Amino acid sequence: MTQQVPSTEPELAGVRNFRDVGGLPTADGRRVRPGVLFRSGHLAHATEDDAAFLASLGLHTIFDFRNAADQKLEGPDVALPGVRNVNLPLSDPADGAEFWKMVRDGDLDQLRAILDHGKGAARMSASYRTIVKERTAEHSRVLHALAEDSVPALMHCAAGKDRAGISIAVTLLAVGVERDAIVADYLESNAKHRRYRVHRSGSAESAYTPEVMELLSPLFDARAEYLQAAFDSIEETWGGTDTYLEQGLSLAPAHRDRLRERLLG
Repeated sequence: MTQQVPSTEPELAGVRNFRDVGGLPTADGRRVRPGVLFRSGHLAHATEDDAAFLASLGLHTIFDFRNAADQKLEGPDVALPGVRNVNLPLSDPADGAEFWKMVRDGDLDQLRAILDHGKGAARMSASYRTIVKERTAEHSRVLHALAEDSVPALMHCAAGKDRAGISIAVTLLAVGVERDAIVADYLESNAKHRRYRVHRSGSAESAYTPEVMELLSPLFDARAEYLQAAFDSIEETWGGTDTYLEQGLSLAPAHRDRLRERLLG
């Protein structure tokens, strides 16, 4: 049973980037219902109070899009009684392992080599395209689960920005939420209290200089151009959202109708 959520966003001590997606408008004048779809960063560091709040939401399913490397680094999600946990990695555990090691441990020259002159932003846009094109089975599974019985649901990855951001966007596209509203929700991840904390080895003086943080910013920003790259990939590969949903994700019109019934007010 869907429970009423607080009217103000909670201050969670150990979970970043949490929010209810409720209230976003659809093109036909409806809105996503509050209390049925949530998004966040990982739940591995949730405090007892955080866990109590999450348990109060009446969640049916938590979708964790982290891979094995993420889970090894951060730990498993906190266990919530009666909630189903579904792990659907949206990136290969080995994908970019050396790259992310360089982000954590590399010196300034190494970071310049992999991130300077737009290389960081280009990598992010490319990864968004890849997730849309190559992870259709995972996104299909999420949408079918939501249409059947898996709400209220929480979707998360590590930071709650990229993999969760794409999956939330795909879900919102499927129920007809306006593109501008999808982008606006995605960009909420840039709020200071939501942002993922960059972990770098070494002293603060050398690891977090202004130039280092500027080089790293494309990786940890939510930028409209990244989500647009995902939308462009849908258009280029399938010719439009309806074909993407029906052919790419095997989401028949009847499934979309059930999804709208579950998520929209």
